[in-house]
Amino acid sequence: MKKVLLTDCPDAKGLIAKITGLCFEHQLNIIKNNEFVDNLNQRFFMRTELEGDFEKSDLLTQLRTILPPNSHVSLKDQDKLKVVLLATKEAHCLGGVLLKCFENALNIEVVAVIANYADLAPLVTGFGVPFHVISHEGLTRDEHDAQVAAKIATYQPDLVGLAKYMRILTPEFVRQFNGKIINIHHSFLPAFIGAKPYEQAYQRGVKIIGATAHFVTDELDEGPIIAQDVIHVTHDNGASDLAKLGRDVEKNVFCRALQLACEHRIFINDNKTVVFR
Repeated sequence: MKKVLLTDCPDAKGLIAKITGLCFEHQLNIIKNNEFVDNLNQRFFMRTELEGDFEKSDLLTQLRTILPPNSHVSLKDQDKLKVVLLATKEAHCLGGVLLKCFENALNIEVVAVIANYADLAPLVTGFGVPFHVISHEGLTRDEHDAQVAAKIATYQPDLVGLAKYMRILTPEFVRQFNGKIINIHHSFLPAFIGAKPYEQAYQRGVKIIGATAHFVTDELDEGPIIAQDVIHVTHDNGASDLAKLGRDVEKNVFCRALQLACEHRIFINDNKTVVFR
């Protein structure tokens, strides 16, 4: 049996020796180990891939007794994570995830897609994934989010992915799925906010475009960043070219963020992340 041990604790001397020594005592084989110290906040992070018999192991209980106070340890299975995707009308990020899942290139299971429009139903149902339309028409933002959250809860997902879901989430929705919502947006924020960001970028003559995947917090598009990427463009590229190229970057970065999450490679560290490759 293989599992991933995640350790997040105040930094102290001998932590690696304590953790790996205890793993050895439990006859667990360390396949791979990554660690990082945030010197500014004096915080230690470690991701350890383990193999062995966990059935009779009280590894976590013993770890909590030897690690400093305010430590967090967990053992994660390597099964596919259950993901609910939220969408509006844009297909590129949603379609990219569904195709990668079909090809078994992502270690996730998309258990449902929820949208506030019906436009993407043919795409989603073509992959055999349940599709739910919850229209926002005639509802307050709180009412709509409450209905969406109730539908998500029926699937008990590990993650919620915003596949170009063009709605601002309420604080109550974010609180309900705190640390589990991953969003994708173009990297122009905050320089090019609002409608038609690629048109704005074209008017300014940008030379790079990109995308950012991040965890969602109450601060709009200010949550901890998971993954980013950029590509270079030139004066030959019109606004439609930038939009087309940008969609490809958004799709790739969104899929990469979901993959990192499903492999348990991300630690939230205040308003940043520690991401082990």
